[in-house]
This record gives sequence, C-alpha cells and structure tokens, in this order.
Amino acid sequence: QLCRCFRDEDLRADRQPEFTQIDVEMAFVCADDVIAMAEKVANHIFEGFLGTPLELPFQRITYAESMDRFGVDNPDMRYGMELVDVSEVFQGSEFRAFAQVVEKGGIVKAINVKGGAQLSRKQLDDMTKFVGNYGAKGLAWVKIGDDGWQGPIVKFLGDREQSGLTSLLGLESGDCMMFVADSFAVTNASLGNLRKQLAKQMDLIPENTYRFVWVTDFPAFEYDEEAKRYVSPHHPFTSPRVEDVDRLESEPLSVRTQAYDLVLNGNEVAGGSIRIHDRDIQQKVFDLLGIGPEEAEEKFGFLLEALRFGAPPHGGLAFGFDRLVMLLTNSTSLRDVIAFPKTQRAACLMTNAPSVVDAEQLAELGVRVVAPTE
Repeated sequence: QLCRCFRDEDLRADRQPEFTQIDVEMAFVCADDVIAMAEKVANHIFEGFLGTPLELPFQRITYAESMDRFGVDNPDMRYGMELVDVSEVFQGSEFRAFAQVVEKGGIVKAINVKGGAQLSRKQLDDMTKFVGNYGAKGLAWVKIGDDGWQGPIVKFLGDREQSGLTSLLGLESGDCMMFVADSFAVTNASLGNLRKQLAKQMDLIPENTYRFVWVTDFPAFEYDEEAKRYVSPHHPFTSPRVEDVDRLESEPLSVRTQAYDLVLNGNEVAGGSIRIHDRDIQQKVFDLLGIGPEEAEEKFGFLLEALRFGAPPHGGLAFGFDRLVMLLTNSTSLRDVIAFPKTQRAACLMTNAPSVVDAEQLAELGVRVVAPTE
C-alpha cells in the first residue's frame, strides 16, 4: 500500500510532518525473504531512473558493528574515516584525562582525518563546539607532520601511546587524529556526527555514488534511567532473534531483534522487521515494558486474541517514498520533492494551516484547549 504518514517529530531537511511510504506486509516469510524483495524493488527503481543496475546483494552489518565503526545506525559507506576504539592504548596511561574515563567504564575513540593537518585552529575549535552539541566535554586532537606530532595533548603521549595509536590508526604525515573520551553513547554520537560533518567540509564524498547497506540486529530493549524501566527502541511487536528468546527474562538488554534498516548514503530509506507471532513471547515483551496483563488486554486484546488462534510468521518493510525521490534527484531537502511542503514550524504556506479553531468546533468535538502555565 501507499501509506500516508503523519508524525510529530523534529523538522530536519530530510523530515516532514507528513510523508508517504511504500508499505509491504508479508506472511510466511523470514528476514532474508523481506530483504531480498526490498533489494529487487530498489534495483528496479534505480535501474529505471539511472539506467544502471545496482550491485546485489547489498552489504549487511549489524547494529553493534555500525555503532562500533561509525558511531551511528545510519552509516554513510561512501568514504572511510571510521571510528577506532583506542581505549587499550590509554589503559593505565599517564594521560589521566583519558585513563580515568577508561577506568570508570567509559571509552576512548579516535578518527584519523587524512589531510587534516591543514585544518586551522579556528576550524578545530569549531569542531570542539560541534561535538559539544552531542554531550562531549571536549575534542582532543593531534596533527602529524614531517617534523613530528603537534597538539595540546602531545606532551602527555609517551612512546607506548604514540606507537599504539600509529598502529591502530595507520598514521602518516599530514594526518590529524581527533579523540573523544566519554560514555559509549556520547563518544559514538559525537565522533559519528563529526565524521559526517568532516566528510562534507573536506569534500570526501564522491559524487553520483550510491552505497546501500543493511543495518540488522537492533537491540530489543533500552533502559530508561529516568523512568527506571525498559523501553522498546522500535516498537513492542518486533520479534526477537530466535537464539535470543531464552534471554528475554534473564538478560533483556542483550536480546537482538529481527529488525532491519536499509541505509543509502547515510539516509535511512526503508525499515521493517519480522513481527512476533507467538502470544507467550508477546506477553513476555509486554511484561518487560511494564505493560501488565490488564493494560495489555485493554490496549492490545485484539492482537493477543488473534495470536491465540494462531498467526503465521509475518513481517514487512516500508520505503520512504519522498526520501528516495530526494536522493534520486540529488535534492538537499524533502521540501524540494513534496507538493505543498510544510515549513520548519510545520505550517502550510498556501492554506496558513494550522489556523485558529473556533469555540463551536471545539464544543462539537468535546475538546477543551488549556493554555500552558508559566
């Protein structure tokens, strides 16, 4: 089906409050079946539009590998500059700023920016501010020149550290190392997004190149520290991997799902999953998310009843239609490929919607508007 979607989300260049999906739901399938179907669809679209077939099958990496190598779950595979875990280099190091992060269970990662030695101090300061947007407390850097290493932290790096970093990062003259030392989440988000920023800034992205990659095995649960409970990163109907089902109650954070995202040039263009078709497993997932039997029956009774009668293994996937068109036309914003797009404030310039709703309309619907308190 062509599905019209409405979402209340932040309005970046690649997002709109309303958009269209090409939505496919299938019965008696596994993840490989859905992925193979999606690759054929993508190839049909791109071969018809660009005149050249895609190289099938697409590369696949797990969510864990994506976070480890790229710091994000929507990696751009058109260039290198991957994140490297250098925590072992600073374990017990005299450079206490990094060593203490490792001792406390954090992580130190670095990227090697080829040709980065030419970056000015102002540019490096701007990058430090950039990673601060993702929670990083700072950005350490070292330039590699013919006459040695230069940078504020070089005096803390002994022979052991220099040898270890040279080996792990493949350092050469003209390179610039950039480090973030923090929690796993902050380090990955900071360097992962800096990698994308640097690729644009240093013109590292090849033109007219389309690199697809599947990201699979997303985690089934995350732990919300504020709410003190488990939450589902996707939705509570995604099927766990068969080999992980036994750990649902004992090690929920280690459970992986049969979810898959298709990423093109750093943009998610499709996503889906195999759904739970076993009532007992669905109830266990609800229990972990704090959805008790009564609430589950009230909200999802129809689903649990259907599963009780038996449901086939089923799954699906949805392509983001507008985002695909945006990438195929080399546009920089969804607003370029949507008729009557909404502004950054989700307003329609043609109709001036949303507009004021009069009292009669509110009364007819039984809706009351409450002004926010100061």
